[in-house]
Amino acid sequence: MIHRFLVLLIVTTISACQSTKPLIHIDKEKEAIKKVLYKQQAEWNRGDITAFMDGYWRSEELTFIGSRGLTKGWEATLANYKKGYPDKAAMGELSFEILILDVLSTDAARMVGRYTLKREKDTPSGLFTLIWRKINNQWVIVADQTC
Repeated sequence: MIHRFLVLLIVTTISACQSTKPLIHIDKEKEAIKKVLYKQQAEWNRGDITAFMDGYWRSEELTFIGSRGLTKGWEATLANYKKGYPDKAAMGELSFEILILDVLSTDAARMVGRYTLKREKDTPSGLFTLIWRKINNQWVIVADQTC
């Protein structure tokens, strides 16, 4: 009798502990992240860098690593984009290819991908790693390393 009670107590305790963990709907979160990325792509291709930046965390803690080195902050990142891509011809036509997308928790994800810019005179491309966070129920890029 005591043995059955202990087994029941252990099973109940394990069940209770498991039910307090939040459920991660990985496919739903991946789709939400992809939606932000492809909205950025569309905004870039319209020539709207400021709207493109909506996919980034609007914070001084945003980190961007690119050909100019380390940039901290949303405003500084926007300024660098505007300096590097002063007009639609310089911006070209952007496309993304997602190579890896890992949802790490309910509010964090990692993406590795390839970008390609088709322009009149060249077609630069490279790789990127993005760290995403879900802040105020919205997925945003908090760190970007593009090479």
